Amino acid sequence: MFEPRVAAASLSGQADAAWARTAEPWVGCAFLGGVALDGPTREAARRLRDRDRSEFLPDSPTEFVDDQLAALSDVGLRPAFNVRSAAPGPVREAAAVCADRGAILEVNAHCRQAEMCAAGAGESLLRDGERLREQVAAAASAGATVSVKLRTEVAGVDLPALSSTLVDAGADVLHVDAMDTESVVADVVDGTSGAFVIANNGVRDGETAVEYLEYGADAVSVGRPSDEPAVLRRVRRAVEGYFERSGGAGRGGEVTPDA
Repeated sequence: MFEPRVAAASLSGQADAAWARTAEPWVGCAFLGGVALDGPTREAARRLRDRDRSEFLPDSPTEFVDDQLAALSDVGLRPAFNVRSAAPGPVREAAAVCADRGAILEVNAHCRQAEMCAAGAGESLLRDGERLREQVAAAASAGATVSVKLRTEVAGVDLPALSSTLVDAGADVLHVDAMDTESVVADVVDGTSGAFVIANNGVRDGETAVEYLEYGADAVSVGRPSDEPAVLRRVRRAVEGYFERSGGAGRGGEVTPDA
């Protein structure tokens, strides 16, 4: 999927092409975004911005996705774009752009801001698995590699079971924010086959990264400290060291560490 098996995770309103370029020496993938695609989520993003949260609000979200990915065409990492939508149509359009650019399209079922959930996006999709599966299937139908950003500790949601149905719908990547329940990563890994699992939350040092890999994750992602080279450097070193000690392979296939 990507090497090294360290990703920079999206930060709403901050994770753009310039941010990805800064992280490139230490990561194999950068998730840009998130960006709101449709009317309800764009209105939610405006409300979030009005209360001083960072949000991307370009005139044309699809053109913004294309322009940002184009700006990374000469960078040695795999780009990805985290998107938020209440409906599958706009997701399909953004996924087509990602497919053309060789990028991953990530459906955001993670954002827990009240405005975004009320719009029918983010964490609300975890509680409505059918709508989430529709968005995943729409992205897959456009030919994109599809990731889903998930969150543990959502009441009433059996995340391993949901993850399995998302893979059946076309998800290639499960990007799991473990919150304070790191072991759920192992449950997701055990309950799915064929998906590349990225573990997220609290990845700031080698110990945490290795813990997730030992639970079966194929890679880890760094969130808020993703603009700190020292953090990215030590996480990459730990991840590459782990796969070297384990024979160079994980669920996602062989790893060839950089010299």
